Amino acid sequence: MIDADRDYAEYLDRFAKALGDAAVGAFVKHQGHLIQKLDPDAFAARNREYLDLAGHYLAGLERGDTVNDLVVKLIRDHAAQLILTSPV
Repeated sequence: MIDADRDYAEYLDRFAKALGDAAVGAFVKHQGHLIQKLDPDAFAARNREYLDLAGHYLAGLERGDTVNDLVVKLIRDHAAQLILTSPV
């Protein structure tokens, strides 16, 4: 199984444990967000965006950069959609 397949399988497992059974494309409420159960392609794009945002955020913290509240909100929103714990 390639990493993208493994990552999607882990997402589906997190989704099922946190929110139960829902069809791909269905909307459910999670952590105060209305999120959609993602198909593999949508998951891959959202996961890539999340990893990029979180990476830039953490690198900025190491440099001592000022963090924009919008960046924190985006990271939290992406984490909720991926059924992850936000690093911020």
